[in-house]
Amino acid sequence: MSALYADRGLFVCLEGGEGSGKSTQARRLVDRLAAAGRDDVVLTFEPGDTPVGADLRRIVLSPETGDLDPRTEALLYAADKAEHVARVVRPALERGAVVVCDRYVDSTLAYQGAGRVLDVADVERVARWATGDLRPHLTVVLDLDPGAGLGRFEGRDRIEGESAEFHHRVRAAFPAMAAADPDHYLVLDARAPVEEIADAVWARVAPLLD
Repeated sequence: MSALYADRGLFVCLEGGEGSGKSTQARRLVDRLAAAGRDDVVLTFEPGDTPVGADLRRIVLSPETGDLDPRTEALLYAADKAEHVARVVRPALERGAVVVCDRYVDSTLAYQGAGRVLDVADVERVARWATGDLRPHLTVVLDLDPGAGLGRFEGRDRIEGESAEFHHRVRAAFPAMAAADPDHYLVLDARAPVEEIADAVWARVAPLLD
């Protein structure tokens, strides 16, 4: 299966570890797109932004779920992605929308692959099949030390509650993916001021709108 970049619309993803500011920057980007006159902008997220996905999100994130076999967890995330791409992402791109997504395939590769110490190539085959190998035109990685990011939460979900070693493996995976495909990635220091990060994101996104 060859990588697929939509020939209509624009697909931008925000990636990174816990507490790195992905949701904040996704909202900032959507606001800036609206201010620039884009009237079809979709802000979405994974896991959970479909009715089926919401059920899957509860399973994978609730501490009450307890331990899952790593393969089970990876397959649940893949199911969420399949539904999300089919119901939200691809239809929006086909009508020419800008889709801004908080987490996508890279999170599965980082968390369920590197974090769970599964074979990343195996996890990627499943995730790419689930999404029809649809790739973002740009992925923004917000890099932050896990200790700083996790310190922003009072309570932790099932994934946030994993060990420090787990989260350090996750962190290392994102820049490694970016280094392998620099044309489609932007890596930023999540410790920078929010507006400075937003300006850097916009500087990369704006030329893609044409």
